[in-house]
Amino acid sequence: MKAAVGDKLVVEGTRHGETRRIGVIVELVHEDGSPPYTVHWEHDEHETMVFPGPDAHVIAGNQRETPLTTS
Repeated sequence: MKAAVGDKLVVEGTRHGETRRIGVIVELVHEDGSPPYTVHWEHDEHETMVFPGPDAHVIAGNQRETPLTTS
């Protein structure tokens, strides 16, 4: 996983009732864009250092998020 400052980090809920979390990457630890990242979370306005797991993906800052669809 590679990211840049301004990209969004999306962490999908993996358990029943858990919601998707979305945050903006505000700082990189490594110049090559590899984790960990400092993320400003939209839902509660706090910042944490994140080592993303398999339930996470990055959306480039210049792309729009694709909404979830149900079938």
